[in-house]
Amino acid sequence: MTRQHFIGSALVVGLAAAGLSACALESAEPAPEAGVISGGCQTVFGGEVCSWGTMTDGVVTAIGVTVPMATIEGAPMDGPMVFPPVPDAIVALPAQIAAATGFNHLGVNWELHGHPPALFMTPHFDFHFYTDTAESVAGVDCADLRKPAALPAAYALPDIEIPGMGTLVGLCVPGMGMHAIPSAEVELTDPFQASMIVGYYGARLTFIEPMISRARLMAGTGFSIAVPPAPSGLPSSVRWPSAFEAAYDADARTYRLTFTLPRP
Repeated sequence: MTRQHFIGSALVVGLAAAGLSACALESAEPAPEAGVISGGCQTVFGGEVCSWGTMTDGVVTAIGVTVPMATIEGAPMDGPMVFPPVPDAIVALPAQIAAATGFNHLGVNWELHGHPPALFMTPHFDFHFYTDTAESVAGVDCADLRKPAALPAAYALPDIEIPGMGTLVGLCVPGMGMHAIPSAEVELTDPFQASMIVGYYGARLTFIEPMISRARLMAGTGFSIAVPPAPSGLPSSVRWPSAFEAAYDADARTYRLTFTLPRP
């Protein structure tokens, strides 16, 4: 079996094991009125992770996901490193929100062992907000080595050598894509707290990802992560966020991870 065949098989088997099917991507019928519009929910480590969006005067003003502390506390702290990683949840964004913003769904990954480069080698969660469909993302095999012509300011798309696995061009991970990271973080070695990643495949932007350490989430306090300026060549269908905030509700024991969207 070739490495590419193994990758494809691992993705299919992993998705089936996680109970992810087309029906898992169905979201609640969006309400036409202003306010919060609920999307899909998936159980992740004993907690319900749910997507949503907000509208004001008919304009989408935010997209986000609610993550309960039960999910963070319930994440397993032992087990093998799996490559390529398999999503722990694929959560549909509300149809009305997706149509208005160009963001299609949310992929949640628990990275028990972390991954290169060095600062990310600590347990953390990935929250990928994808512009592509779940089927398209699942088909990413990293055979396409093209990189985008330009990156957001102060971002880098390094090639990383993985012992025993070769080089990940542009930090490309099958089932995800290439990962552009803040340039200042490339050579850091201390465990990170939170970082904003911008993803590509086939030289196209395909996701934005708040990557957050379990230790930071376990603190039970709010925080923000800087969002880079909109990349050049951004598709006209995608509304790029201007800010990101993780707000913690101590009574509900939940985080609301929110991308604020500027008015068009």
